[in-house]
Amino acid sequence: MRTVFEWEQPLVELEEKIQELRNCIYDQEVDFSEELTELERKADKLRKSIYERLTPWQRVRMARHPDRPTTLDYIELVFDDFIELHGDRTFGDDKAVVGGIAIFDQEPVTVIGPQKGKDTKENIARNFGLPHPEGYRKALRLMKQAEHFRRPIITLIDVVGAYPGIEAEQRGQGLVIAECIEQMSFLKVPIICVITGEGGSGGALAIGVGDRILMLEHAWYSVISPEMCANILWKDVERASEAAELLKLTPTDLLKFEIIDDIITEPLGGAHRDYEGIGRQVKAFLRRYLSEIRKISVDQLVEQRLKRFRKIGQFQEKQLVEPKHVKLNSEVDDESGGNNE
Repeated sequence: MRTVFEWEQPLVELEEKIQELRNCIYDQEVDFSEELTELERKADKLRKSIYERLTPWQRVRMARHPDRPTTLDYIELVFDDFIELHGDRTFGDDKAVVGGIAIFDQEPVTVIGPQKGKDTKENIARNFGLPHPEGYRKALRLMKQAEHFRRPIITLIDVVGAYPGIEAEQRGQGLVIAECIEQMSFLKVPIICVITGEGGSGGALAIGVGDRILMLEHAWYSVISPEMCANILWKDVERASEAAELLKLTPTDLLKFEIIDDIITEPLGGAHRDYEGIGRQVKAFLRRYLSEIRKISVDQLVEQRLKRFRKIGQFQEKQLVEPKHVKLNSEVDDESGGNNE
C-alpha cells in the first residue's frame, strides 16, 4: 500500500482523476486532451503549493517515508562497482551500518551509512537502522583504511540515533561515538557528509564530521528527535510538532546557522517519488563539492574542518550595568534632618 500523508490527499485524488481520464482516452479513443491539460496544470500548481510550504514536522515525516531511498539505494544510484566490507575486528558485523569501496567518476571512494530495512523482516535484521557500537567501529575502521589509501570518504546519513540498549552501552556505545567524532576531525582525506533522511543526535554526528555537509530538502538534523524533545520538555509526545518548530531542524534553518553547506533539492513530492531523479541530484552535488575540496591540501583541509565545527553556535556578550542606588525612606529622612513636613 502506498503511504499518503494527510496534506497530500487532495493531490492524490487529483492525480487519480488524471489517470482515469488518461485511461478513458486510451480505451474509448475520445478526445479529452483539453480537460487533461487543465487537470495537469492544476496538479502541478497544487503540488508546488503543498511541498514548498511544508512545516518542520511535515518534513520530519517526509524524511521517515517508508519508500524513501536508503543508503544501499543511493549507493546503487550514485556509485559504481560497490564492494561491501564487513566487521569491526572486535565484536562482529553490524548490519545496521553498511560500508565499503566504490567508484565515483572513475575514482575509488569509501562510502559509509546506516541502513534501514524496506520491510519488517529486513528492519529486524538491520535493527531498524539503529547502529550498535560495532557498527560505528566498522565505520571507523573503513575511514582509517580510506585515509591509508588516500580515498575520499562519503557518508550517507539517515539515522534517528544510535541504538540505546543496555548491551550497546556495555560494549561502549558512547565511547565509540566520541572516538568516531575525534578521529574524523583529523582524517587527512576529503570527507563529504550527506544527510539523506533523519539526522539524529550522536548517532548521526558519529559519521557527520566532514569538510562539506549537504542535506536533502526533506531531511532533518538535530540533537534530538521531536518526540523525545516533547517528552522531556512537556511529558507529552503529542506536542512533537511544536518541538519540531523550536528545534530549528530543517535544511533552511541549518543553512542559515552555517551548520550545513548546501541543500539538495528533491523531486516534487519527495525523493521516494523519483529514485533516478534524486540519484542524479546527489551525484551532481557530490561531483561539484568533491572537485572543490580535492584542490585543498590535506593540512588545510583538517584545519578548516576543525575551525568549522569549533565556530558552530552563537552567543552574545552583554555589558553588566551597575544597578542604580535607590534611596530608602530612612536615608531621605537623614538628608532632610529628620523633618518630614
